[in-house]
This record gives sequence, C-alpha cells and structure tokens, in this order.
Amino acid sequence: MTLNVGAELTPVVVELTQDKIDRYALAGGDGNPLHTDPEFAAKTQFGGTIAHGMLILAYLSEMMTAAFGRAWLSGGRLKVRFKAPARPGDTVSAVGHVVRAEGGRAVCAVECRNQRDEVLVSGEAEVAT
Repeated sequence: MTLNVGAELTPVVVELTQDKIDRYALAGGDGNPLHTDPEFAAKTQFGGTIAHGMLILAYLSEMMTAAFGRAWLSGGRLKVRFKAPARPGDTVSAVGHVVRAEGGRAVCAVECRNQRDEVLVSGEAEVAT
C-alpha cells in the first residue's frame, strides 16, 4: 500500500487487562513477577504490575500490518524508545502517520499513548511500499 506524506494510520486501541498481560507472559514464557504478581510488583518502583514492552510493540505492529500488509510483515523495521510503563486498566492507543515516502519506502512516526495521553512508546517504523 502507498500512503502519502501526512497520511494518518488507522489507530489500534486496546483495553489492557491483567488477564491479557498474564496470557502474554504464558505464551512468551516470561513469567517475571513484575508482570504477573500484583503483590510482588506493588513493592517495586512501578507500584504494580506492568505490561511487557513487547506486548505494547505488538499493537504498533498490528497497526502497521493493517496499513501495509505483507510488506510490513516481511521487511518492516521498528526503532522505538520506551517512555513509560503500560499498566492493567490502561487504554493503549497505537497511532502513527507517514513522515517520508520516497524510493519505494515509507517512514512513519509511531507511538503508543495511554488514556491520560502519556506517551508510552515513541519512534519510527520503516516499510517498503
């Protein structure tokens, strides 16, 4: 798919629950109690459980797949920084827009925000068009 510079990608909006985090931990084999044990996590600097960073990145990838299909799946690149943790009860919105489109490639500014408009993850995604 070819999108013009400035085109907004269709957001992916997800209600994050402890159950989703627990299922991700089970599927990915990462049972770190920071993600899965509310009592343990309450004693950490985070004050409660947080989602796996890769779970949040999956929402960005879902958005990019919807916009670019196979091109994203076969050769997309994502470069991001984690800014804040996502927590159970958060509504996570993956959003993005095209900032450059040239030479058969598109570069998109992407980020995930929570319902308080706090940036959780920000960066860029690059994909063949």
